[in-house]
Amino acid sequence: MMGHREQNTGRDRGELRVFMRALLADVHALERMLEEGLVESGVRRIGAEQELFLVKENMDPAPCGVEVLDALDGDGFTAELGLFNLEANLRPRLLRGDSLSGMEAELIDCLERAGAAARSRDASILLAGILPTLRREHLTLENMTPAPRYRELNRVMTELRGGEFSTLIKGLDELHATHDNVMLEACNTSFQVHFQVGPDEFAALYNLAQAITAPVLAAAVNSPVLLGHRLWHETRVALFQQSLDARSRAHQARGSRQRVSFGDHWIERSVMEIYREDVARFKVLIAGERDEDPVAVLDRGEIPALRALCLHNGTVYRWNRPCYGVKDGVAHLRIENRALPAGPTIADEVANAAFYFGLLSALAEEAVDVREVMEFDDARANFVAAARYGLDARLTWMDGRSWAAEELILERLLPMAHEGLRVQGVDDEDRERFLGLIAERVESGRTGARWALDSLARMGTAGSQDARSRALAAAMQARQLAGEPVHRWAPAALEVGEDPIAGCERVGQLMTTDLFTVHPEDLVDLAASLMDWRHLRHVPVEDDEGVLLGILSHRRVLRLVGRGMREGGATVAVREVMQPDPVTVTPETPTLAAIGLMRERQVSALPVVSEGRLVGIVTEHDFLAAAAGLLEERLGREDEEGGGGDRAATGA
Repeated sequence: MMGHREQNTGRDRGELRVFMRALLADVHALERMLEEGLVESGVRRIGAEQELFLVKENMDPAPCGVEVLDALDGDGFTAELGLFNLEANLRPRLLRGDSLSGMEAELIDCLERAGAAARSRDASILLAGILPTLRREHLTLENMTPAPRYRELNRVMTELRGGEFSTLIKGLDELHATHDNVMLEACNTSFQVHFQVGPDEFAALYNLAQAITAPVLAAAVNSPVLLGHRLWHETRVALFQQSLDARSRAHQARGSRQRVSFGDHWIERSVMEIYREDVARFKVLIAGERDEDPVAVLDRGEIPALRALCLHNGTVYRWNRPCYGVKDGVAHLRIENRALPAGPTIADEVANAAFYFGLLSALAEEAVDVREVMEFDDARANFVAAARYGLDARLTWMDGRSWAAEELILERLLPMAHEGLRVQGVDDEDRERFLGLIAERVESGRTGARWALDSLARMGTAGSQDARSRALAAAMQARQLAGEPVHRWAPAALEVGEDPIAGCERVGQLMTTDLFTVHPEDLVDLAASLMDWRHLRHVPVEDDEGVLLGILSHRRVLRLVGRGMREGGATVAVREVMQPDPVTVTPETPTLAAIGLMRERQVSALPVVSEGRLVGIVTEHDFLAAAAGLLEERLGREDEEGGGGDRAATGA
C-alpha cells in the first residue's frame, strides 16, 4: 500500500526543492493536458493490485519476499514494505463481457505462481487483511524490504513524529501500542481496485466512489484481529490511518489532515482540485528521479509520464485516490479504491470488486450528483461505521434514511449493481455469479471478519492466545485453498497438532501480557494488595513510559511483613523494596533458554522486554501450564491410538 516503488532518496533540502520544482511542472503539464483534451475519455477499464502475506509452516510471517520475488523474476509482482508481503499487479481490461471471470483467472494464475515460488523458500501464501499471527517482534526494521525508498520514508516520518508512532484502537478489545518505525503499516494487505474515468466526469464519479465505499466495505470486512486483539471488523482502516500519521504534535493540535484520509469535502469540478490540495497540504517526503520537462514533451506531441506527481501522490493515502497513467502512449485517469481487504478468497475479492464497479457504473449512468442528495459528513461517517461494525453498521443513504447495512445492500444496492454491470455489457453469468456471492454473504451475515470472530469465540480460552491465532490462520489458508467463498466456511477449531511443541517454542508464545504493574513511588501496600486481590507472586515495577525498573516479589513483601513493618509500611515506597534491574528476556527468547536462565539465576519469573519497554511476564507457572498441556495432548493421542489401557495399568 505504499505507492510507487524504487526511487532515489533525497535527504537534503536542495534535492527536495529541485524535486518540488519538477512536481509543480507536472501539475502545470496536467492542467494543460486537461485543457487540450489529451486525457482519454469514453473508456471503462478496470484493474487491481493483489497484496498477500508470505507465511511459514507454523503460520508466522516469512520474511523471504526478496527471494520469492527473485524466483518470480518480477513477472507482474513487486515488493512491499514488509519482507513478508508481496504485491501482484493485474493487467487492465475493459469492463465488459467476461472481464470479471478474466480477472479471477488472472488472480488464480498469479497466486499459483507466487505459491510455487514461496514453496521453494519453505513458505506459502495467505490472503488476509491482517495476518492473525503477527506480533510486535515481527515489525522490526530487519523485516523491512531493503529498498532505499522504504528506509528514507521511515526516517523522514519517524523524524516528523518525534521518534514514536502511537496506535490506539478500541473494539471488543483495546490496543494501545507505541512503535518506533512505520512497520505497523506492513500489517495491512489489501485488494485495491481501479476504475478508469474520463476527465469531464471525474469529479462526479469520484464523489460517487466516496459514497459507495462504505456499503461495499461493510460487506467485505476481513481484518478483525491485530496483535492478538479483536478490534474493528476492518481494523486496517484505523491502523493504516494511525501507522502513517506523519503529523507533529503541533500539527495534530491544529487538526491538520492526516496523509491517510477519507477527505473533508466533495470535489466540485476537476481532478486538479485533489492534486493541488495534496501538493499544498503535504510536504514532499522523498525525492525521485526527475523526468525531462513535461512541457517540452508535450510540445513535441508526446505524452509525459509525470513521475514526480505520481510519486508524491503515492505518499498521500486517500481511501479513494486519483491516479494518472499512460497506456500505449495515451494518458488516462483512474479512481483507485484502497479500502477493500485482501481475501478471504479470490472469488470473494472479485465479488467485492464487481459490487463496487456495478454500483459506480449504475450511478454514473443515472448521472447522480451526490452533492445534492447526501452530506459529505454522512459519507465519511458511513465509512467509519462500516469499518468498525461491518454488516452490523447503520448507514445514512442518499434518500436521507438511516439503513441497516444488510437491508440497504439487499434491497437497494445489489439491484443497482446488477443494472450497472448489465449496462456495461458484462456477461450475465459473471454478473449473476459474483453479485450472487455478495447476496449470499450478506443474507448469511458471514463476512470474513464475522467468521474470524466467531471462530475465536468458539475456541474460548482453550490453548494459548498464540495457539488460537495459529489455528485461525491455518484454517483460513486451508479454506482459501479449497476455494469455497467465506460465507460457506466452517469455523476454525483449535485441534491437537502433529507437533506437540508448536506454539511453545518462544517466550512470546507463553508470556502473560495482561499485566498489573506498580510505579516505583507507589506504596508497597498497593503492591501487596494487588498480589492478594489478583493472586500474583510477582509485580513488575515500571515508570510512566513503560520502562522496566524492577520487580517486586511476594517473598520480598512477606519479608517486609516479617520484620514487623506491615503497619508502618503504609509509607514505604516500592523503590525501597523492589529488586532493581531484574533478569529479563525478550519475546523471541527460546523457551528452553528462558527456563535455563531461571534455573541459573534462581528466579521464578522473568519480565519480558521489547524495544526497552515491558511487554509481558513469564513465570514458572506458565511453563508448568504449557508442560501440562503438552502432556495432556500426548496422552490424548495415545488414547486415540489405543494406548489408554496400558497407561491405566501402569498408573501413569
